[in-house]
Amino acid sequence: MSLEAVYQRNEHHRGSKSGWLRAAVLGANDGLVSNASLLIGIAAAGKMDFLRVAGLAGIAAGSMSMAVGEYISVQSQADIEASDREMEREHLQVDPEGELEELTQIYIERGLPRDLAEQVAKTFTEKNALEAHLRDELGHHEIHKAQPFQAAAASAFSFALGAAIPLLGALVGTSSQKVALIIVFACLGLIATGVIGSRLAGSPLIKTILRVLIGGGLGMAITAGIGSLAHI
Repeated sequence: MSLEAVYQRNEHHRGSKSGWLRAAVLGANDGLVSNASLLIGIAAAGKMDFLRVAGLAGIAAGSMSMAVGEYISVQSQADIEASDREMEREHLQVDPEGELEELTQIYIERGLPRDLAEQVAKTFTEKNALEAHLRDELGHHEIHKAQPFQAAAASAFSFALGAAIPLLGALVGTSSQKVALIIVFACLGLIATGVIGSRLAGSPLIKTILRVLIGGGLGMAITAGIGSLAHI
């Protein structure tokens, strides 16, 4: 097989998607469960007139909250990466010999004989010592680099998309049907989220769907119970 064919095959690896995919799946699932739970609670309490306003407010508030929360979280990760970079840069300036030996030991522990490990460490150090240490000592890779804006946008968009699904259920049917329709629409959305997440992540389909459904179902059931108590 040619090297070009190998490169094309490697494009199917999913590690480069981990940042935005995690944020998107979390946002969609949170949007479905939180807005469905909100609407179920209001409907169970008998406040049918507030469903549309509450659903739209839930979408707007939840999307902004997810975006800000995801940005702050991922930015913290980016700050840690930047701090590690500066710390490693200082170590290389203060003790280059010790850092070279540290890199050599890393390659020895990975299975290289001492002489070859020293040669590899010297070659990488001459090329770019900082990048070698960040990659092989700390595990920093460009494809896994924290992307705060990307994560925030993916989270906000997917939350809004997910939260809109149970709202559709609240806008159709009679008052007596609304709770059931919200649940049905939300469950369909959770199934779709599980299918999409499974396909993108390469995880088992049924296991992923069940995990999403059970978690979302528990959240909606608890909120419906609280809404019924409030109605009493």
